Amino acid sequence: MKILFLTDNFPPERNAPASRTHEHAIRWVRAGHEVTVITTAPNFPEGELLNGYRNRWYSSEQLDGIRVIRVKSYMTANDGFLKRTLDYMSFMVTGAVAALFQSRPDVLVSTSPQFFCAVAGWFVSRVRRLPWVFELRDLWPSAIVAVGAMRKGWSIRMLERLELAMYRAADLIVAVTQGLKDDLVGRHIDAGKIVLVRNGVDQTLYSPRPKDESLLAQFNLQGKFVVGFLGTMGMAAGLEKVLVAASSLKDRSDIVLLFAGPGSQRKVLEQMIRSQGLSNVRLIAAQSKEMMPRIWSVLDVSLSVTRDDPLFLYTVSSKNYEAMAMGLPILMSMPDGECAEIVRSAGAGVLVPAEDPVALASAIRRLADSPQDCAMMGKAALAAAPRYTREKSADHMVDALGRLVSGLPARIEPEASAERDVASSRMSSRGTYDPRAPALGDRL
Repeated sequence: MKILFLTDNFPPERNAPASRTHEHAIRWVRAGHEVTVITTAPNFPEGELLNGYRNRWYSSEQLDGIRVIRVKSYMTANDGFLKRTLDYMSFMVTGAVAALFQSRPDVLVSTSPQFFCAVAGWFVSRVRRLPWVFELRDLWPSAIVAVGAMRKGWSIRMLERLELAMYRAADLIVAVTQGLKDDLVGRHIDAGKIVLVRNGVDQTLYSPRPKDESLLAQFNLQGKFVVGFLGTMGMAAGLEKVLVAASSLKDRSDIVLLFAGPGSQRKVLEQMIRSQGLSNVRLIAAQSKEMMPRIWSVLDVSLSVTRDDPLFLYTVSSKNYEAMAMGLPILMSMPDGECAEIVRSAGAGVLVPAEDPVALASAIRRLADSPQDCAMMGKAALAAAPRYTREKSADHMVDALGRLVSGLPARIEPEASAERDVASSRMSSRGTYDPRAPALGDRL
């Protein structure tokens, strides 16, 4: 099968969309499929070109057997609505033009979180009469409002109309969470054309290992209980409240909070750490993919946080799967939705309310003083990890693409069906996610 994939993000960028597309495409190529990816020159999230790349109108390279086409785009940091929209729209145009002139594929895929990429996919599919798949990773533009980047008004309403038009036009929608699928069904999108393909983890890269002694020495972590947030430091995370929690933990010299990654809020965090004299916080630079397992190894607990907004009932951090594969307990500060349910049902972590630094600090203290509980949750996390592998998600997605090309209905896997039943049991009579409803394996 010949697959043409449009995505704003691709390695050497290190965010979740880039990793998912790359790791799926690698496996598709190994299985004998031909994959072409159209993307931009790497610049996310700072909006600055990575070394060795130029923002050209068109360039081509081979990466792990994948043909990668890079096109020119307007580049800006991921921290402003207007500029980011111009960034997205520029790729919509240049990516679509490039896609028009590629050899004819069997199927065209375009991925969010920004749906101007989906618009490009829709346009190309109609011009070239191709089956089109919309990979849905985020409810954009709802995410703009959720992170406080923009208030809901006429412009957001117009974008929501465009969003619905894209869902209706897609031949197949691949949703990365059950909540996203349920949201679309609730807005009268045909459930029969929506397939759940979760994120996953590469277990050949992430697995339990001894703490890296050189990193412990480098970051002065010897003998410390390390709680770590590894990932993009964007507006959605609300990491400022985590630093408030860190401030209240100054009396515990044995506890350190570690942050690693890029993001629009990184400079804000740096300023807070300096102004508040947070010597119990380590903020390190974004690391290469190959380096990340060593960084994970120094953690005692993985921190997963979002802002307190209903949108985050439907989102699941891909970093949780990496934490599970490393055998780490997960401390979550977020709305009690799908992400919390996955960890809770596995017995792999604890949940505190979103944006509540007092509750977060209290949970960190309890975990630091409860090594047996941490060990138990770590073992449970490791046991659950094989449910969420890149191999499974790549196989499931390429199977869905193949069935679409062959004119067959989408296949619902037993696991996805069971997860839908769990999610449905926690829906209120108004069709919204109700965290107070009984949950499967509600043990934490």
